[in-house]
Amino acid sequence: MKSPLVKFDVKNKPEFFIELKKRVNTYFEENNISKHANLKMKIKTAVMLLAYFVPLILMVTVVTAPIWCLVCWLIMGLGVAGIGLSVMHDANHGAYSNNATVNKVLAFSLNFLGGYPINWTIQHNVLHHTSTNVDGYDEDLHTPLIRLSPDQAYQKKFRFQAYYATFLYGIMTIYWLIAKDIEQVIRYEKLNLLSRQGKTLKRALAEIIFHKTWYLMLVLFLPMFASPLLWWQTLLCFFMMHFIGGLILALIFQPAHVVEETSFYAADEKGSVENNWAIHQLYTTSNFAQKSKWFSWYVGGLNFQIEHHLFPNICHIHYSEISKIVKSTALEFNLPYHEQKTFFGALKSHYSLINR
Repeated sequence: MKSPLVKFDVKNKPEFFIELKKRVNTYFEENNISKHANLKMKIKTAVMLLAYFVPLILMVTVVTAPIWCLVCWLIMGLGVAGIGLSVMHDANHGAYSNNATVNKVLAFSLNFLGGYPINWTIQHNVLHHTSTNVDGYDEDLHTPLIRLSPDQAYQKKFRFQAYYATFLYGIMTIYWLIAKDIEQVIRYEKLNLLSRQGKTLKRALAEIIFHKTWYLMLVLFLPMFASPLLWWQTLLCFFMMHFIGGLILALIFQPAHVVEETSFYAADEKGSVENNWAIHQLYTTSNFAQKSKWFSWYVGGLNFQIEHHLFPNICHIHYSEISKIVKSTALEFNLPYHEQKTFFGALKSHYSLINR
């Protein structure tokens, strides 16, 4: 069984990341601020959680008009993406707080979206962040229905993927809920990745079944019986909520790596790639729409994806400021710093690439 992790060339300009970390640490020390969540981040957390839970409570208690139920489901869809991007994501990286319990509690919020935090940690933190854009290692490139890397074999079914990809992105969280989490834990057990998270396959499967059961009871079946909508209307609204959340999540994460500007890699027979890890992140990652403050606020600073990949343990609320340090240092060492001025420019680059 091959190692699930890529090996990097530690001798390739190690001084870059040493100097960058020194400068970033100096920024926090000189300004006497924590690398974790501040008051603005805590307020944002409350807003995102309320956007999800308040509409749910209103639907099953005081709302009597079907049209307002529809509005509640729409807002919940935005809440799904908001929690995923701005709360759960930081917490799972241990970036939200220096208190591990706080991070664990907020990471648990993924269960309220139909997902399983342990799988997210393995797929995202371990495999994606370590092996970004390396085919066969980065699980964010792993889907049988879309070709996301030039190193993946071409098949005729991919010919129209730029046209159907949006639909698949939209059903992403539904797929998590129904099948992906179970498929993943079985595969991660075989790769010895599940045990590294302190879980056995039996325990993980039991947790998945338990959490998805109460999730469906709370978010689907309770509104079916307590809201003014008919059961099939509630089911459609539940799907719509997930489609909105899944689409937003995918359209934020995909333009950060799968775009025309970034590089893709295939590891050699020893599982090695040519660059130092930090330099690899610069070649495989792109920022977008950094000047849009409201956009950055909602998407959890993930339009500063370069900063996130280099410093995943720093809360995203600080990315805007440290991006100035990262960019200047990268250019000083003659390294790339990919960025798109607008979100639509990033989307265009993504769809152009998968179409090509």
